[in-house]
Amino acid sequence: MMMALGTFVFSLDTAAYQELQRQTAWRHASSERIGARAATQFLGPGDDTVSLSGLIAPELTGDPASLETLRDMAAQGRPWPLVDGAGRVHGAFVIESVGETRSIFFADGAARRIEFQIALRRVDEGQAEAEA
Repeated sequence: MMMALGTFVFSLDTAAYQELQRQTAWRHASSERIGARAATQFLGPGDDTVSLSGLIAPELTGDPASLETLRDMAAQGRPWPLVDGAGRVHGAFVIESVGETRSIFFADGAARRIEFQIALRRVDEGQAEAEA
């Protein structure tokens, strides 16, 4: 298991990601002052996003149906716990988008190569509990 999002497990059998990018921000408000730099105040955490990209090659690894499973989860609009393979819980995340690019086709139109991108956004734990 590479990572789990709710009940979906990222692995060689489902959808193995090749790249994980995480962007974490913090919010600071500013007030202009005459003759000095703006005063700032820390407001707390900002956006925390995770982007996963990978490749499904149905003849070798992965299952194209995995992307439909992720789309079904996204359509529910609820947050899912994100847990890495070492057991570290990263928090509750919603699926913002699932993209795919299909190429190298069989004669029947089935793709031999499917590149995918998944965008996740962290939500507050209280919101996750309220929607569960």
